[in-house]
Amino acid sequence: MDKSRQRGASGRSQGRRSELIATGRKLFADTSYDALSMDDIARHAGVAKGLIYYYFTSKRGYYLAIVEDAVAELVARAAGDTELPRADRVHRTMEGYLLYAEHHQAAYRTIVTGGVGFDTQVQAIRDAVREELIATIAEGAYGRRAVPVLARLALLGWMGSVESVTLEWLGTGAPERATVRELLVRMLRRTMDTIAEFEPDCPSPGA
Repeated sequence: MDKSRQRGASGRSQGRRSELIATGRKLFADTSYDALSMDDIARHAGVAKGLIYYYFTSKRGYYLAIVEDAVAELVARAAGDTELPRADRVHRTMEGYLLYAEHHQAAYRTIVTGGVGFDTQVQAIRDAVREELIATIAEGAYGRRAVPVLARLALLGWMGSVESVTLEWLGTGAPERATVRELLVRMLRRTMDTIAEFEPDCPSPGA
């Protein structure tokens, strides 16, 4: 097979894989992991069960691929518009984060709570997205992704609050997203004021 045909075949394969992930995201949004069998998934996707095994090896592998896809979208949405001024970028990051959580509630809950029981791979994916979002916030506030340990710990604590607030907000539907965004941004400012007291190399962006 020549290179152009190989590229075409690879593109079709990637397209089919993406289609299966999109189907899985819809299915797992409405149905628990344990309630869906591979036969159910194949029927909804309109493919042979063997095709899902071909791309993902197992149901768990399929589920992990779906979680990773959701994480990639969340990070991309939150970390966009890098050309904005730092203060605006923090607001945009939180707006993107909340928009994603609002419109992909099942995926968001899976990312934050760890999904199926205590799955170490899902936990690792969750930890990775936390680290990426903290780095994005640090870059927007300080102009760099790497910060001292104490600053990272403080931002990690703030991130935990963000997750708890967002989960509660999704459950109640109130207040409006803009109000929640401002609450989280102001909490971040207070966190950064505290960081500045301990780490002179991390001055508060509002200073």
